[in-house]
Amino acid sequence: MAGGGFSKLPNGSVVVAITLTGPPDGAGPGAPIRVLVHAVNRARALTRLRNLGLRAVYLRGNAEPPTPDEITAVLHHPDGVLWRARPERAQELWHPIRALLRPAVTAVTAASPGPAGASVPGMRALPARRPA
Repeated sequence: MAGGGFSKLPNGSVVVAITLTGPPDGAGPGAPIRVLVHAVNRARALTRLRNLGLRAVYLRGNAEPPTPDEITAVLHHPDGVLWRARPERAQELWHPIRALLRPAVTAVTAASPGPAGASVPGMRALPARRPA
């Protein structure tokens, strides 16, 4: 079960912090990661995480609320969603959530043009038009 908590800010918004088991390619196999989300309310914060692909994320209780340093980090980030691989080590920097969720780009995929000449990795070419 994920541990986490929230802090309500003076302007009415909340910062939600959740400790999850990381994906195998993000921080190591089964390594805990700490995810921070800034949103209007707790429900919207969890919805933001679910929309990013973290479907089974629930916040039960307030056992591990965000620290003041975590609140400052997420408030100063333009996306408002951050993660860090080892929550107990303060030396590691916070990363944007897209760095955790994107597939690793290898040298082979970056060098090959992809289907139908798509030059950007992960970008699909438009389907061919059917004759009229």
